[in-house]
Amino acid sequence: MASVSNATTTHGASLARVLSSRVQLLLHNSSFSKIARSPVGLACKQLHVNLTITVVKAQPFTSISHSRPRLAFASLGQAGPVANFATEIAEKVGSQKEMDPVVSPEWLNSRLSESNIKVVDASWYMPSDNRNPYQEYKACHIPKALFFDVDGVVDPTSNLPHMLPTEDAFAAAVSALGIRNTDTIVVYDGKGIFSAARVWWMFRTFGHQNVFVLDGGLPGWRATGLSIEDNTPEELLAKIQEASQVVKKVYQGEQVLEPSFKAKLQPDFVWSVEQVKANINDTKRVLVDARSKARFDGVVPEPRKGIRGGHVPGSKCVPFNEVLKDGGTLLEKEELRSKFDKAGVSLTSPIVTSCGTGVTSCVLALALHRLGKNDVAVYDGSWTEWGGLQDTPIETSFV
Repeated sequence: MASVSNATTTHGASLARVLSSRVQLLLHNSSFSKIARSPVGLACKQLHVNLTITVVKAQPFTSISHSRPRLAFASLGQAGPVANFATEIAEKVGSQKEMDPVVSPEWLNSRLSESNIKVVDASWYMPSDNRNPYQEYKACHIPKALFFDVDGVVDPTSNLPHMLPTEDAFAAAVSALGIRNTDTIVVYDGKGIFSAARVWWMFRTFGHQNVFVLDGGLPGWRATGLSIEDNTPEELLAKIQEASQVVKKVYQGEQVLEPSFKAKLQPDFVWSVEQVKANINDTKRVLVDARSKARFDGVVPEPRKGIRGGHVPGSKCVPFNEVLKDGGTLLEKEELRSKFDKAGVSLTSPIVTSCGTGVTSCVLALALHRLGKNDVAVYDGSWTEWGGLQDTPIETSFV
């Protein structure tokens, strides 16, 4: 019984840290500014400041098939009401339905010392940018940041760029980086908001909801005057290299270490070419294209050879850069609503996003999440797949 009690207490302490982090994030979030000033918000603040969560009892919970310990949490001296309130807040925050998907540099900086905060540099650039994200990471990154290789944590059997890997491959790669399911993940990139949104979507697609994008990315962090690191320990570099290598091992059927991160694919978050084809006729979802209007219209050539120009019949165009401010931060809600409304995108309809290779489509998914649409799917193959096939219908627009 002693070992069970110790394990329960340790698990309870871990949950307490997660709850504290989520409550503070909830209060920080601009989406809850009105709530924060309400009696519930004030109580939430009091919870964050004063709540000392402890495991007060582990009782056997009997079900038809098994039994398990049940944890009871309480603030010292206020067991009943605060325990219930803590549970309510945990469930509310855990649902992520109302949470803003981005956090500020100031918020992240204030949480860097916490062990369950994992910072991920997910920088990736178009070949025409002539930039090496890994070398840039080694030269300059946010303290504690890990590097996530967007071109490495992929399906290596696909001839399309950075396609989503399997559950096992993703879990192995993320575990190699030292990330666990109990962690709060903050992703950033070197442009502002670009490829970070892709990795944000990947984590969510594999069941991890406690993930956010740093608003403004590394440029925003540096503009705020916050500290950076210009050296990376060899041990950490080895982990980063292993994260990409272990993906290949999984696909080759080689044995890998038991993952510390458990991935569970959420199939509704990712669409295939077959689903997009079917959607042309049944129009279950509005397809929103994140490419430039010129590429969408087919009046300029695609950057990749052999790819036809134009767009999927019936789709709408919201270029990803139009949902961002000049500094690479996400537009506010009202501005975002206006952008989608002008493009003819109804926010009451189910939505799937697309782009060139499945990167900037995730920027649109991020923007839509800010508007409360947390069920947006991404067409993973995007235009590189659709425009590269010969049996897919295409429309062009000439104004």
